[in-house]
Amino acid sequence: MCKETITQIKQQLAAVSSLEDKQLAQWEKDERRGVQAAVKACRRRLQRKKDEQERLEQMMAYERAAMKRGMQSIAGIDEAGRGPLAGPVVAAACILPDGFLPEGLNDSKKIKESIRDELYALIVEKAAVGVGIVSAEEIDRINIYEAAKKAMMLAVESLPKQPDHLLVDAMTLPAAISQEAIIKGDAKSASIAAASIIAKVTRDRLMKEYAAQFPGYGFEKNMGYGTKEHIEGLKQFGITPQHRKTFAPVKDMHTL
Repeated sequence: MCKETITQIKQQLAAVSSLEDKQLAQWEKDERRGVQAAVKACRRRLQRKKDEQERLEQMMAYERAAMKRGMQSIAGIDEAGRGPLAGPVVAAACILPDGFLPEGLNDSKKIKESIRDELYALIVEKAAVGVGIVSAEEIDRINIYEAAKKAMMLAVESLPKQPDHLLVDAMTLPAAISQEAIIKGDAKSASIAAASIIAKVTRDRLMKEYAAQFPGYGFEKNMGYGTKEHIEGLKQFGITPQHRKTFAPVKDMHTL
């Protein structure tokens, strides 16, 4: 019987989906360095996948606890854009379908943009999603805390179906729905993580649109945060309608 080539073994390793696969132990007995390296790489891949599945399962703890209490429709809520000098605050609410735990789901700030965009498309396709947006003008009128709260309420109200329980990132909402405020919830709850991705991607895309309307501030890169380029733009071009006039250093400058 001919011995399998290293290439043939690598092709079979690519299809292995479990660390318990008995064939792995057989290949580990092969003394060829190429096979040894391929088996180690396969084990690392499978371990990463297992670790990711365990992490995602842990992120369902709040949702599972709520379900045990009889809740059936659970929405995670988060916002993006509290700190910038320009642009709206955007919130999202997400109700995830049973069994929906896409690989990489996490706090949006911990995910690179390309992965966020992929997850955004998947979440919009599979989950029930609502979005709330409060403008810079209204932020100035009611303050950022109240604006974030309003955006979250708008997101809940715009869901295609109303939830019977809310998991909210670090805030209590004036809603007649049972809820939990979870500190750093975007890293602890799958539903809040999904909402954080929807909120951030939605807001980032808006800021890129504003960058085309108001060049010179770097909105497409800084998303309205007070970077050096943004501050230089403010000094050179002044305040735009997208700027929050109650935020320093904007409030110390003259309006266009």
